[in-house]
Amino acid sequence: MSKYVKDLVQKELEKRFKDVTDFLVLNTKGVGGNDNNEMRGVLKEKGIKLSVVKNIMMRRSLEKMDLAAAASLFMAGPCTVAFGGDSIVDVAKECADWAKKIEAISLKGAFVDGTVMDEEGAKALAKMPSRSELLGAIVMLSKTPGANVAGAIAGPGGIIAGCIKSLVEKLEKEAA
Repeated sequence: MSKYVKDLVQKELEKRFKDVTDFLVLNTKGVGGNDNNEMRGVLKEKGIKLSVVKNIMMRRSLEKMDLAAAASLFMAGPCTVAFGGDSIVDVAKECADWAKKIEAISLKGAFVDGTVMDEEGAKALAKMPSRSELLGAIVMLSKTPGANVAGAIAGPGGIIAGCIKSLVEKLEKEAA
């Protein structure tokens, strides 16, 4: 590849990953064409993009984008970068699911908030709750104190009402 073409490829990578701060690195060597197309189609519907990159080009692009720490993920073997979606956790979950379906796919690592994660870190990322799950948990936690207060207020009144009702029923039986 000529220097001119290499420069063009590197600039294209810089443009493609300009706004990407979190990504997952996969090894997709040996994935068949049909499986690859199916996986890309499903991931695209979820807003996740895949890019196969040349390691040296990606390392140079990352250095120019001030993300040199992530360059260690692109040292050996073919690399596919997965990014996009609602969060990096969603990307990791989807890619881990595909790695279970297609044996040729493996997680190599991840780059999250300026931190490089190895294969185990990427797998742990896939096990974390997603953004929507965390938001749901926060909503439930915020509702709990209010429900406890309402229960505490309504509880004694219900007990008194039940006592009055049984007293009325008892007095009605005695009167009859």
